[in-house]
Amino acid sequence: MVALDITDLRFAYGDGPAILGPIDIKIPHHGITAILGPSGCGKSTLLRLLAGLCKPQSGHIRSAFTLSELGFVFQDPTLLDWASVRDNMMLPLTLSGAVSPAMREHGNEILRQLGLDGFQDYLPHQLSGGMRMRLSLARALIAQPKLLLLDEPFAALDEIIRNRLDEELRSLVIEQNMTALFVTHSVSESVFLADRILVMSKRPGLIKAEVEIDGPKIRDINWRESAPFRTYCRDLIAQLEEVS
Repeated sequence: MVALDITDLRFAYGDGPAILGPIDIKIPHHGITAILGPSGCGKSTLLRLLAGLCKPQSGHIRSAFTLSELGFVFQDPTLLDWASVRDNMMLPLTLSGAVSPAMREHGNEILRQLGLDGFQDYLPHQLSGGMRMRLSLARALIAQPKLLLLDEPFAALDEIIRNRLDEELRSLVIEQNMTALFVTHSVSESVFLADRILVMSKRPGLIKAEVEIDGPKIRDINWRESAPFRTYCRDLIAQLEEVS
């Protein structure tokens, strides 16, 4: 089944040079698809087009999801400085008038899963960088999205925290049976997270390769240290060198 069907998608700013496209891809339901490519290739632009945050110059995006079924996690947490962890997480439901005792309990469970239990009344400035990104992810998850778009959310974090969040994210996507697209320029992160990797060329961004990752469903340090993991990373680095 196809979650997103993208045909002849192109994007440029006004009359400027092409940023992206043409893009022709089909994103399957469930699991994680990583979009991997060099800086400036249009990865984030592609994600914003899929989220409806900007309009394509031409082409079509056919989605199996409505906007209300979409969650987006940006590179920056963009939290409300004056609001508590709980209130920041519940913001999408507050704005839509959908807060209920059941959803509050659901929120408590998300905070527990993401290691934020006990921090409900803290303000963002009292949290570490990794905790702020966890809170940004919690806010995206509170409305129970079916499609989750993530734009390099862990790029600014140190490797240990980043690896831990990658593990937590993959587990949550599988547990909640979501479809996720994850933008990254990290080869090892894409191989750890993804069931499928789309390799993009430098600008104007094109999909130059599609790689299926035959890894375990639940992944941990054993996957990172395995021979197949290293082989996937080596092959992807070679592909990126060809298109950069």
